[in-house]
Amino acid sequence: MSPSWGWTKLLVVPAVIAAVGLWFNRQQQERALEVERQRAQDEALQAYFDQMGQLLLGKDPPLRQSEEDSEVRTLARARTLTVLSRLDGRRKGQVVQFLYESGLISSVSPVLDLSDADLRWAFLVGAGLSGADLTGAFLNEADLSRAHLSRVALGAADLRWANLSGADLSGADLNWAVLTQADVTEEQLEEALTLEFATMPNGQKYEDWLKSKGRRQNGE
Repeated sequence: MSPSWGWTKLLVVPAVIAAVGLWFNRQQQERALEVERQRAQDEALQAYFDQMGQLLLGKDPPLRQSEEDSEVRTLARARTLTVLSRLDGRRKGQVVQFLYESGLISSVSPVLDLSDADLRWAFLVGAGLSGADLTGAFLNEADLSRAHLSRVALGAADLRWANLSGADLSGADLNWAVLTQADVTEEQLEEALTLEFATMPNGQKYEDWLKSKGRRQNGE
């Protein structure tokens, strides 16, 4: 072995050890940051549930009995939109399920307006949301596979790249909805109450989609 090789080893080994140490420290820092992010989201979600509980039970009148455009409804909407913008998909799904089970987003008489709500990447696999009002919500890339969405109001909702595979869309209102690249079948869409003015998964407007569908069926 030449002397130069010995010197090379003396230089390389410490460098490798230093690089491994830096990598390990970086991994530790990233894990610590992720733990902190998760903790912050858990705290934000719990604080939201506590605040909404006060609005549901402690206000006079309570949120469910409040008038349209009342201060308590404005406050509930502001808090909901704020917390949704801070949460990951799984926790966004928990917020939606909470609102639904609390009777706040019924399409018959919605208490809370979710238009412009940030529900991107919301995880709602298999969720029971029949008759919910999600009009105008941003549901880009949301996972709604196997969700129960019968009679759901999804008018003007942004569902680009959303996963709707296996979802029940019977009687759903998809008027003006954007379904570009959504994972959904024609059979599912045919069960919807309306698709008027919607943008279909292939990017066509509903009316043009109907025409092209008719041509395909006629063999043209």
